[in-house]
Amino acid sequence: MTSSMRDLKVYTTYPHSCSYLEEQEATTLFVDPRQQMDKKLYSNLSLLGFRRSGNHIYRPHCTHCEACIPARVPVASFSPKRGQRRTMKRNQDLIAVRTEDIRDEAAFDLYRRYIEQRHSDGDMYPPDREQYESFLNNAWNCTRYHRFYAGAKLVAVAVVDELMDGLSAIYTFFDPGEDRRSLGSYAILWQIEYARDLGLDYVYLGYWIRDCQKMAYKSEFRPLELYVNSRWTALL
Repeated sequence: MTSSMRDLKVYTTYPHSCSYLEEQEATTLFVDPRQQMDKKLYSNLSLLGFRRSGNHIYRPHCTHCEACIPARVPVASFSPKRGQRRTMKRNQDLIAVRTEDIRDEAAFDLYRRYIEQRHSDGDMYPPDREQYESFLNNAWNCTRYHRFYAGAKLVAVAVVDELMDGLSAIYTFFDPGEDRRSLGSYAILWQIEYARDLGLDYVYLGYWIRDCQKMAYKSEFRPLELYVNSRWTALL
């Protein structure tokens, strides 16, 4: 462990309503925002179950609940199931384009429609440009923006951080009118293949919550590894 890891300062928030489980109270652990961060330290923190939101590195730290479990897909051993192969085939016409940022109107309009139609009950509603740019920024020059086009039409954007050992799937938003494509699942499948092309070992999917329907899709990507009791173990 590097000295920067040993010397890290962390803070907890006041208890607040949980975004995922009804009638639950949540507390979040944050790395000191004054901490000098780089790709190596960020990667080491990801190994310990931390995530990024904007310039903040955080992890759930609830007193009476351990439902939020960090999850990752080991790229080398992943093999898509029949339904996932169908999803990949349905989207084989899409063209992936990497861009430097997503500050343009086309990307924000897609995000706005996605939040309004898919997550109007969530913390990011109503969609706001300042919050959008802050949340999905390129904090330490390791964020990549991948756009997916059907012809000239932008249908999805995947925001991905490249870590030392894998990709961190920060956020994906897509055209809510393209249900047939299963674009959320396709974006993860695409990232797994992209990580394999880059020679990286994992795709980090954030937190898996057994009793949260919004998080249920993550268990479809087997084998899935969970960070439990300070070690990564396979979900059986």
